[in-house]
Amino acid sequence: MSDVRALLESHDNIALSHLKGQDNLSMSNNTISKVVGLKKAPNEPLGFTVERDENGNLIVARILAGGTVEQRNLLKPGDVILEVNGFAISSPEELQTEVNRGKDVIQFRVAPAADNVNLPKTQQVYMRALYDYNPMEDTLLPCPEIGLAFQKGDILQILNQKDPNWWQAKKVNSDQPAGLIPSQELEERRKAFVAPEADYVHKISICGTRISKKKQKKMYQTKQNGEFDKAELILYEEVTRMPPFKRHTLALVGSQGVGRRTLKGRLINSDPEKFGSVIPFTSRPRREYEDDGKNYWFVDRELMEQEIRQHKFLEYGEHNGHLYGTSIDSIWDVINQGKMCILDCSPAALKILHNSPDFAPFVIFIAAPGMEHLKNLYDYGANSTNLGYSSRNLNFERQSSIRYSSRRARTLESLASLYEEEDLRRTLEDSACLQRAYDKYIDMTIVNEDFDQTFRKVLEALETLSVEHQWVPVNWVY
Repeated sequence: MSDVRALLESHDNIALSHLKGQDNLSMSNNTISKVVGLKKAPNEPLGFTVERDENGNLIVARILAGGTVEQRNLLKPGDVILEVNGFAISSPEELQTEVNRGKDVIQFRVAPAADNVNLPKTQQVYMRALYDYNPMEDTLLPCPEIGLAFQKGDILQILNQKDPNWWQAKKVNSDQPAGLIPSQELEERRKAFVAPEADYVHKISICGTRISKKKQKKMYQTKQNGEFDKAELILYEEVTRMPPFKRHTLALVGSQGVGRRTLKGRLINSDPEKFGSVIPFTSRPRREYEDDGKNYWFVDRELMEQEIRQHKFLEYGEHNGHLYGTSIDSIWDVINQGKMCILDCSPAALKILHNSPDFAPFVIFIAAPGMEHLKNLYDYGANSTNLGYSSRNLNFERQSSIRYSSRRARTLESLASLYEEEDLRRTLEDSACLQRAYDKYIDMTIVNEDFDQTFRKVLEALETLSVEHQWVPVNWVY
């Protein structure tokens, strides 16, 4: 042990010697071993993992970036571990026992990896996390100390994706050391409710145990395909950093009744040269007092159905037997005028917008506030004359002369209040469900407690985009 201390103090971390004994490993007689020593910090992982090769040798599988081993450059992937503190090691469990038994200094005897071993080059990529992860709560990670905690929205630099289940990563703009995170494949299986004991997973500890378990398939019903669709289980999104630039579209999404249309109208009125919107198409017959191109573009149903089949509509729907929709060409008309096109679209349209680098959308989710604030929003919309905002189906004139004239009138007013409260409660529930379902496409969430504050927050967010670098989906660039 004193020899190891001397090695550390002289910064000569490697001493070579010939193997003593030929029964420690099934290797050739000419194999050369080396001795490495390092100081062990209390409660700090050494920063490497091991696995067994086909010959039963215990080899170094991974060196964690920023760990003690990586900082001292003591071990390399492929090195075979022979002894720890003078004790021969033949299994990951024995390795972990001896490492835990060691105090301030750990001595390893290893056989270096062959020089001609071609290790795969790792491509560093950046991912935006679309969910929260706490390694201390991960039952599939036996050593939580080497896990990397992150939250939704964090940008992660992926340092190594060699392992199919555990990626090595670090958070951008953080002093936190690198650690392991679940791979896309592993987390997909977990989100699809595959029991851990039935899953094919490699469990890797700080210095050992890589256990393969039998793979078991789990079937699901066809009607649930949408829930388990791999394309919808987006857990990481590859991103790249771009200089400040102007987004082409602003998508305002949220449940009915949270004030999206009022906000859109206010933005357009504040600067018509900067913001614009589209006029929807409909197959509904034009009424006498309506002008084509003012509130709607009126087209034949056959033509609209044909263009829907040709994917020329961002979104469409049917109401009272008539089609309504937003044409993609009409969005381009606004963009080509040099304006940002503001869309109060349905959340279902976000996937199309998000996957299009041409639209480059900035998505703001307008979340419903509490019951009292939401009621104020309804009243604001009902009294708004310029935007025609009110989504209530039942209106009761509180100042009506019949209000106090009969019991029937009072009964109607009570029913109106009950329906209004039910509408408010449904709006709150829908808002929470939509936010959870489409969270992966949302860039910003604003709880609309006050129209003035919400309006200012949107303008500030758009201004920030024009002056700061942005992390955007990599398919917007390449």
